[in-house]
Order: sequence, then C-alpha cells, then structure tokens
Amino acid sequence: MHGGPGRAGGGEEMGGLNGLHFFLQKTAIQGSPDILTAITKVYQQGAEKKFADKHPFQKYFEEVEVGDSLETAGRTVTDADIVNFSNVSWDHFYAHTDATSLTGTIFDKTVAHGYFILSAAAGLFVSGKKGPVIANYGLENCSFFKPVYAGDTITVYLTAKEKINRGVKGRNIPSGVVKWLVEVVNQRDEVVCVATILTLVAKNSPFIDFKIQNIQKKLNGLTENSEKIFGDMTPQLMVEHLEEVVRNGFGNLKAEDFPEIPAEKLEKLQDWLYTDQKIRPGAQYPLWKEGEVPQNKNKNLDEAKTKLIETLKEFTVYFKENPLAEHYNPRFGHLNKEMMELFQRKHITHHFEQFGLI
Repeated sequence: MHGGPGRAGGGEEMGGLNGLHFFLQKTAIQGSPDILTAITKVYQQGAEKKFADKHPFQKYFEEVEVGDSLETAGRTVTDADIVNFSNVSWDHFYAHTDATSLTGTIFDKTVAHGYFILSAAAGLFVSGKKGPVIANYGLENCSFFKPVYAGDTITVYLTAKEKINRGVKGRNIPSGVVKWLVEVVNQRDEVVCVATILTLVAKNSPFIDFKIQNIQKKLNGLTENSEKIFGDMTPQLMVEHLEEVVRNGFGNLKAEDFPEIPAEKLEKLQDWLYTDQKIRPGAQYPLWKEGEVPQNKNKNLDEAKTKLIETLKEFTVYFKENPLAEHYNPRFGHLNKEMMELFQRKHITHHFEQFGLI
C-alpha cells in the first residue's frame, strides 16, 4: 500500500491507510482482491467467496456479509427462449431473429439477447420464498463479454458486494441497500456477463414475527408462576388481553366510540408503527377504565393460550380473504393489513417482554 507524501511530523511520510483515515488524503492501495475487499469493505472480483447453505436473499441486512455468495444451477438456453424473449420484449434486432443476416458480424448464429441473459440469471439466483429482500432497487452496471447461443448453458455466481445503511423516513420498513455482483459464466467457465444489481433488504426487527408457530413457541414458556417484570397483569390476564386486542384488529370497533385523534397527530402515530421504537411500560389500554381490574374470561391459562392461537388463526385467514380491509384502532385510527400487523407485533412483543418470554 502506498499514498502520496504527507507531513506527519518530524519529516515522516503519512501515506497509505493513515493518510486516508487522518487526512482524507487520496490514497492508492495495492493488494490482492482479498486484501482490497478487507480494506474497502467492497467485494473485489476475484476475492474469496463465502458459500453457505442459507440463501443470501434469506438474510436480513445485518446478517449479510460482503463476500456472501451463491452458485446457481445451470440453465441451457434454447431457440425457443430466444424467440419468446423477442416476442415478449418486442426486441427483434436482426442478430436475434435472422440467421441469414449475420455475414460480416461477430456472431456465428442467432444470439440470445443480453437482457434475456440478465433476466435468466435473475431467475436462477432469486429466492422465490418470501424473506428480508423487499424489492429490486436498481441496476448499477452491466456488461456482456461473450455471445450466448442456443445450446449454451449458463450458471450464475451471486456475491454480496457492498452494504449501504439508510435511515427510515415515513412509512418505510427499516432497511438497507445491498449491492450484489452477478457473474454469469457458460459451460466452458467463460464469463459472458457481469452486472451489479441493488436490492432493498429489511433490517432484523426487534419485534416478534407475526407467525403463529413463533408465537406458540414463546407462549409455551409461560406458566401460572411466571414472574412479571413490569405492570400488574397476571400471566392469564396478559394472554386474554392479547387475544382481545388481536380480535379487535379485525373486529368492529368504531371511531365514534372513542375520542377523536387530531389528523396531524394521527399521521405521526401511524408513522411510529414503522419504527423500531417499542411500546413503553405503563401505557394505558384505551378499552380499560383507569383503575379497573378485568376479570379472567377463561378457566385457566392453558385455555386462554388456546383461545389466543385460535384468534390469531382467524386474524390471518380474515386478512388473507380481505387484504384491503381496514379496521379501527383507538390509538392509531384506521389501519390496513400492513399497519395492523406492525401494531400487533409491537403489542405482542411488549407483553412477552413483560414476562421475560423474549
């Protein structure tokens, strides 16, 4: 590593990383791809790839590490692929469609579209299962190096290249941007395409996943003798309270039965649902009168747990059948499915923390 001369005192040269860190000096860094990756925190082509059983697209932003990689299965390109892509894209450039017009060109026969190769690569490396990846965020660069013909087989190497943290504004799920290096090779291991794609990747939420099996697992740790960390609820009353709030999430609470929430305050409250801020201990439940001590509704804790799980299943089915439905919440106004689930996750986490279940 070396850098331009700098004055460090006593006539010393200040270069390399010291020049970069202390003076933001322009610095030339020489080294192997592995060394450059370690220094810059940006994956350099040729550096060691880190393969694992877990698909990189199933990792939250914090879990993704520069160098995380995936090698896909192969896909053999066919004449039908080329014809179909021409028709779907309306790209009938002669090199893809007219084998008689290739004299004097660089092509031996009709060639697959570059954008078909990129699209087919995505089909190979994308994980279809829902996970932390929220959206395709862009394409930074893309180059094609060798033609791909019918009969060629392509394989893709997907590698995490760079991570960019981002703040949260408004109603956006906390997330970061991950840049991925896409390397497409043919059956002879020749690189045919290299691109950098960007994805928006969710950060790992501090709130429990709104999945019944996860909630059930945590509930199994709750007993009649579980000690509360804050608040006045008993274990059974807490579970019954959760069941009531979940049911109200797809029930018939009406805005006119509660104090009006000013519009400017309502917007901020609903924005808060998208943050990682937790419900504070001691918050008053709007449906209980101050000082009121509710009575147990079920015979015992196990019966209350069963009722909660049944209601969670009803909630899930309801919003699956009515994805555009909105229901009133006394604190947050009318909430759609997304916001209602965010609220329920915060609320369940709050009370599970009350008894040390999380």
